[in-house]
Amino acid sequence: MTRDAAVHELLSGALDGSDVVLEEVTVTPAGRRRVVKVVVDRALDATGDVTEQVESLSLDEIADATRTVSDLLDESDVLGEQPYTLEVTSPGVSRPLTAPRHFQRNVGRLVTLTLRDAAPVTGRITRAGSEDLTVAIPAVKKVPARDETLSYAVIDRAEVQVEFSRKDDSDITAPDDADASVDKEN
Repeated sequence: MTRDAAVHELLSGALDGSDVVLEEVTVTPAGRRRVVKVVVDRALDATGDVTEQVESLSLDEIADATRTVSDLLDESDVLGEQPYTLEVTSPGVSRPLTAPRHFQRNVGRLVTLTLRDAAPVTGRITRAGSEDLTVAIPAVKKVPARDETLSYAVIDRAEVQVEFSRKDDSDITAPDDADASVDKEN
């Protein structure tokens, strides 16, 4: 088992029952120390279709997750004796959407979908389920606006588009890339 996988296994159980879920763990050498980057996101309560926008993690929630992760790593010997820097962060808008839960957390946001055997589509996610999603595609040239339901299987790549202002709903913003870092000397 790789060190990343061992740390991921250790941390995933510790965050169960909290409002955050572990997305990714990477351990990278950085001179005499290592950087342990832990990506967390909001846990979804919903099963099935999500049609309402999911709130991004707050800095307080990231800080709580950082303390939990830090305490667990301090108690464990999974990283050995070498010092490390811990970074706990949320995924941010640059992360490609690869799993149904990623689409569910981004309901209400503008996305560009690269489809298998079809032209790319840009639209707003209005519904995301476990097997497919619905995207509201705006009118372009002579093609009227429409809602299109797509299976995740036909999507090769999906990315959230950054919007600095939105004509129809100015209080919805792009997800934060909250970040909290802690230096640890073991």
